[in-house]
Amino acid sequence: MRMVNLRASYNAKRLALALAVILVLGFLLVPGQLQSIFQQMGSPVGWALSWPLQAVAGIHDRIADLWGRFVALQGVEEENRQLRRELDLLKEQNGQLQEASAATERLASLLEFKKQALPTLVAAQVIGRDTGNWYKTIIINKGSSDGLQPDHGVITPAGVVGRIVKTTPSTAVVLLVTDPNNAIAGLIQRTRDEGIVEGTTQGLASLKYIPLLSSARSGDRVVTSGLVGGFPRGLPIGTITKIDKEEEALFQSAELSPEVDPNRVEEVLVIQSSAVSTEGAQIGAPKRKP
Repeated sequence: MRMVNLRASYNAKRLALALAVILVLGFLLVPGQLQSIFQQMGSPVGWALSWPLQAVAGIHDRIADLWGRFVALQGVEEENRQLRRELDLLKEQNGQLQEASAATERLASLLEFKKQALPTLVAAQVIGRDTGNWYKTIIINKGSSDGLQPDHGVITPAGVVGRIVKTTPSTAVVLLVTDPNNAIAGLIQRTRDEGIVEGTTQGLASLKYIPLLSSARSGDRVVTSGLVGGFPRGLPIGTITKIDKEEEALFQSAELSPEVDPNRVEEVLVIQSSAVSTEGAQIGAPKRKP
């Protein structure tokens, strides 16, 4: 008999526990509906039970709101990652388009200059550079099979770049105007005084053999004289930045800022002229350093 009472008590506890769990879940899951039911009962007990349900309903709504925001943030994060990938792709494409646009503008400028200048110009692209201790040169993608020869002048629409010193069938080496071994006949535009433009070890250029009585000054522009082959008269070489005049010297000299930055040039024009072969002989072709 005692065992029957214990079992009945055990079953009653399980039933009470199950009802408590259901009631708690009901409070948590459907607090709004239970609150409405208790309020509709209208009794004091119903109103008393509806107050805690009101608090639970508030917590339930806040949790639902936070969960909704969390889900929305997950979507926004994925959307941000996708937008960053698209932005990186657009930046890459924009860089390529800017590079292509710049190259097109440079080529258009070269073609326009070619129409206005000599008909014997050959367009070429720079495919290599050597600005080491021995020579300051660039390599272009046109050579003897394109009609290029040593001493042909190389220019851009901005001015003189240098002159060819060596060719292969498909390439040519251009000695830059800033190389100390280079020498180009120059003319001061304002005073009409002539001299020889040579490169310097600092990567600039200088105008030598200026007459002592010349009134050359800083800011004067120096162009090719055209007296010897390689370059026609009037192509910009550089601008005088400083005049050097030593006592008892026979000539003045001037430091020049070249019009063309050889380190940035990418496309050039080569002047094909029947007279170019004489320039190297008249003003001295570069000699190999020991």
